[in-house]
Amino acid sequence: MAVLIMGIGNYLMGDEGVGVHAAQRLAKETLPEGIDVLDGGTGGFFLMEYFENYPVVILIDATLDDRPTGSIRVIEPRFASDFPRAMSTHDIGLRDLVEGLAILGKLPKIYLFAVSIEMIQSQQIELSPELERVMPELLEQVKNMALRQNLELV
Repeated sequence: MAVLIMGIGNYLMGDEGVGVHAAQRLAKETLPEGIDVLDGGTGGFFLMEYFENYPVVILIDATLDDRPTGSIRVIEPRFASDFPRAMSTHDIGLRDLVEGLAILGKLPKIYLFAVSIEMIQSQQIELSPELERVMPELLEQVKNMALRQNLELV
């Protein structure tokens, strides 16, 4: 196991589930050996084993910020404080998970693809037109990062 792409989010809350949508789409593609994909949903601490078992974890998650909807940023968080201030509804679990792994000395290399959203839409499984438009770019960026990291580990 080398690189894990993990989509985070709540599938039932519209754009907040962008990470889950991305992971589900990537899981349908044929990726090189050594790159795995996981729909992490809102797993929080239940995802700890994945962070412990992979040297590189690429996260995809939504963030509520002042950037235009669909903006994509890549962050390399090493501590909970490195995450965007306004992550989505499950950020506390993810931040705490990263902080705990850092304290234990088991934190893998993490890349967070933070995708800006305008709002959380309850009981909606579709992404907004703005996020559907940027999805191909997001998937391409994530795949390129995974391929680079996988090659570095070989």
